[in-house]
Order: sequence, then C-alpha cells, then structure tokens
Amino acid sequence: MRLVFAGTPAVAVPSLRALLASRHTVAAVVTRPDAPAGRGRNVEPSPVAVHAREQGLEVLTPARPREPQFLDRLRQIAPDCCPVTAYGALLPQEALDIPRLGWVNLHFSLLPAWRGAAPVQHAVLHGDDITGATTFRIVAELDAGPWFGHLTEPIRPTDTSGDLLGRLAEEGAALLVATLDGIEDGTIRAEPQPAEGVSLAPKLTPADARVDWKLPAHLIDRAIRACTPDPGAWTEFDRARIRIFPVTKPADSCVLPDLAPGELHVSRGAVHAGTGSRPVLLGEVQPPGKRRMPAADWARGLREAGGFS
Repeated sequence: MRLVFAGTPAVAVPSLRALLASRHTVAAVVTRPDAPAGRGRNVEPSPVAVHAREQGLEVLTPARPREPQFLDRLRQIAPDCCPVTAYGALLPQEALDIPRLGWVNLHFSLLPAWRGAAPVQHAVLHGDDITGATTFRIVAELDAGPWFGHLTEPIRPTDTSGDLLGRLAEEGAALLVATLDGIEDGTIRAEPQPAEGVSLAPKLTPADARVDWKLPAHLIDRAIRACTPDPGAWTEFDRARIRIFPVTKPADSCVLPDLAPGELHVSRGAVHAGTGSRPVLLGEVQPPGKRRMPAADWARGLREAGGFS
C-alpha cells in the first residue's frame, strides 16, 4: 500500500522505521511544526521529521491539518492508508476522507481504557497491572473508532511511564505493520470497541506533577513514576522547585524514622521523606539550575534538613 505516516515525538520513530522496512511504501510524513525543545528551548524539528528527512522523505508540517494547502497536497499524494502514532493534533473529517482505507492509529492502551493524550501515564498512575497497545480506525470521536488488533504488556513495579512507553513503542510498531498487512490482505476487519470500560487519559500538567506528601507512600511512588520523564515530578524545598525522580518503598520489616509528610531524615548515604503512611527512600533529585544527582549528594550540601512542601 501507498502510505502517508503521521507522527511527531521520539516514541513514533519506531513505527516509522518499521513501516519503511515493511512491504508498504511510505510516500510522505506528516508531523507537527518545529517547536522549542530541550533546556535551551531552541526551535527544533520533531524527532519524526528528523528521521524522515534522513530517509529522503517528503515532510509535511501543517500548523493545523485542516489547512487547504495541506489537504490539497495529501490528495495529490493519494495514499491508500494513513498510519498514525502520536501525531498530536485532531484530524478534520476532510483529511479522514482522503485515503481510501482511512487513517489507522496506534494507541498505547487497551482500548476503550485510557482514551486520550496520556494513556501510559494514567495506567502507571492508577496502578494498572496490565496495559498494551491497540490499532484502530480514526473517527471524529476521540479514540473511539473500531479496532483492528491489540497486544498486552505487563506494568512492572518499578516502571516509569518512559520505561513502559519505550517498550510499547517497539512492540506497537510491529502491531501497526501487521495491521496494515491484514487490511491489505483482507484478513482482518475492524470491530466496534466495547461500550463498557471507557476511561479517559487527559494530558498531565506540571500542576498535576507536584508531589503531595500527604498521600500514602504507594500513591506517591505511582505518581512520581507516572510523571517520569514528562512532565516531571517536583516539590518545593526552601521555596525552590526541585525535580523528584522515582523513590523506593522500604520493606515493611525496615525500621524507619517517624516523619511527618514531607519531613526529611538524612543519614549516611540515604535520605528519607515522610508521607501519609511510611517514609520513602529518595532516589535522585535535581535542584534548580543543577544536574540530576543522588539525593544523598544533594543533602550533603544542606545547612539543615528541613522538609518538602
């Protein structure tokens, strides 16, 4: 089949690689326009754009996919199908109607669970044991189109959303190719999603990522892992914002200091923080303007232990 692939972040690059290695032809790529990225906030092309240009592909970067110029170019390319992984913009019906076999999305959840922009983060945040990826035909309603196939993936106790998304991106790329093969061969058919079990996964904001030390330790652990690497869990210490990376829940048999929520206890080589239940062992932190470092190294530079707020 003749394809136009739509995707933007690094997590979409494995899908593009897999499509380029498949029996199908990638005629062009659609991605979000160049945007500020990194600590310097320099304007840069998306990871998908970079990889596509390295492969000599035409790259389309409409500010909005309803722009007439973009729609005209898409009609000129005349794709049979448009596979999508994490494109990042809603597609208008005019665009959905162009490829004869529609737009096929790779979504990183077991639909209808976790429809929306942050399915992996919400799966980790809510303590799911299993997640996965689903391919489905895009319709006007958010992530509600009929599905073609899915795969499952266990969520490990120490998984961050970045860890989990990395595995799903690689496994999902193979699922996307297999789905397109089946569509072309006529061996798979889209089936309606179940009406029950729908849940929503809106994007997590920096405000959502602030650690609430009054929560029990297991919920703090989930929240920090869900927000790693993006949008980045954080807390305040001495009125400065500090980035917090995954923590460890000590075993029930460990004897720990009695700490109020957010209170710190610094011992040799370890820093514990109080929660709404048992203290947690801090892993790494990143003070403002400094590198990421072990919490014990950060604590050695403190005049007094204080606490998080």
